[in-house]
Amino acid sequence: MSRMSWCAGLVVAGLLASSGIARADVKLPKVLASNMVLQQKQAIPIWGTADAGEEVTVSIGDNKATAKAGTDGKWSVKLKELTAGGGPVEVVVKGKNEIKLTNVLIGEVWVASGQSNMEWPVSASVNPKEEIEAAKFPNIRLFHVKKTPAVTPQEVVLDRDWSECSPSTIGNFSAVAYFFGRHLHKELNVPIGLINTSWGGTAIEPWTPIAGFESVESLKPIAEQVKAQQAKPEGAKAGPGGPSQLYNGMVHHLVPFGIRGAIWYQGESNRSQGVGYEQRMHALINGWRSVWGQGDFPFLFVQLAPYKYGPSDPQFLLPQIWEAQTKVLAMKNTGMAVTTDITNLTDIHPKNKQDVGKRLALWALAKTYGKSDVVYSGPLYKSMKVDGNKVRIEFDHVGGGLKARDGKPLSWFTIAGKEGDFVEATATIDGNSVVVSSEKIAEPAAVRFGWDQLAEPNLMNAAGLPAGPFRTSR
Repeated sequence: MSRMSWCAGLVVAGLLASSGIARADVKLPKVLASNMVLQQKQAIPIWGTADAGEEVTVSIGDNKATAKAGTDGKWSVKLKELTAGGGPVEVVVKGKNEIKLTNVLIGEVWVASGQSNMEWPVSASVNPKEEIEAAKFPNIRLFHVKKTPAVTPQEVVLDRDWSECSPSTIGNFSAVAYFFGRHLHKELNVPIGLINTSWGGTAIEPWTPIAGFESVESLKPIAEQVKAQQAKPEGAKAGPGGPSQLYNGMVHHLVPFGIRGAIWYQGESNRSQGVGYEQRMHALINGWRSVWGQGDFPFLFVQLAPYKYGPSDPQFLLPQIWEAQTKVLAMKNTGMAVTTDITNLTDIHPKNKQDVGKRLALWALAKTYGKSDVVYSGPLYKSMKVDGNKVRIEFDHVGGGLKARDGKPLSWFTIAGKEGDFVEATATIDGNSVVVSSEKIAEPAAVRFGWDQLAEPNLMNAAGLPAGPFRTSR
């Protein structure tokens, strides 16, 4: 090539660039990458950016779909649903350039989120050395979202890559998410994709999108606050405490990646709200379901563990959070793992994450995957009936019968009359119910169970799952 031709080429390239019509490669969000798991048995969303008007074709073998990038450069397609089975597949995205995603599996995908007890790694849980050495599950895939607060919703963030679960990758991954996914993997025998987006010490409001706040009347002012800030983001400081700011930076860019559901472990940072936490949970769940557009997908959560919060916390504040969490079960397609028996009263981060993950997985196996033989919950309060100087408590989820975990008399039951304080009660199992009484209360009117931040009650069902704390009236 002559020097003149070479210079002319540079001039043309410069003119194209300055005119805004220089070639822009087709790009994908970080969550769409090699080694990922795509959700089975539902249409598969693939999306990204390209030149405005550019035609993009996505294919997995003969399963193809084509879209044209809009004026903003965004495009999206949905491939026909696939079923788990066989080996890895290759995803090919082709526009002016071509992207090949390899070692991709079809299976079940779950998002894990919350604060420190969800972020808590395998390396700091019970038996870390043994668990890490045994984590040889190449069909479990891990995606760890980086901590990224943002004032406005982010389409692109600098996340880590998908990786196969192995002793070299599992140590710093969420223990609850891993033990949840491992149990599902063993029971379902399909690939499992786990997306961990969590941050210790965070409240629920930063994880909630505007749509969630708007769905709850009492929280609509927060939605207006967030919208006002997003309308004038200049000078606004992003941080892990701002409403919607963790959703904006750590969840929004995952949407609309195909998922089966979500697991959630959070609430310690919202203790001051007590029973009001229920409304915030409604907002979070409604919000995530709204933005994902996959209907009422499963949302499973962990009830906080007992812990000695100290003199600054009222004795019954944590039980009010427990009550709020229990009430959330009235929402469609939700589930709750009770943890009053696997706690450490002097450590807000109980190390036994294995049972936490497994208990969440039991809910998924029974309610999401239709395993009718799975006992998935411990006893939950159903009703009470006063009979003379005694109260009979009925439960749901007796799971083959009620038992005392340690073989001792039932603990942490209290009883009260229409007026007066609650006193320690005697409680005995009678079939699938518990009869509660006290010599000090002649005309009982209310019962509490495990109603104290230090309560580690021993009532469980025959499947070994603990009863949830409750009060029969306020």
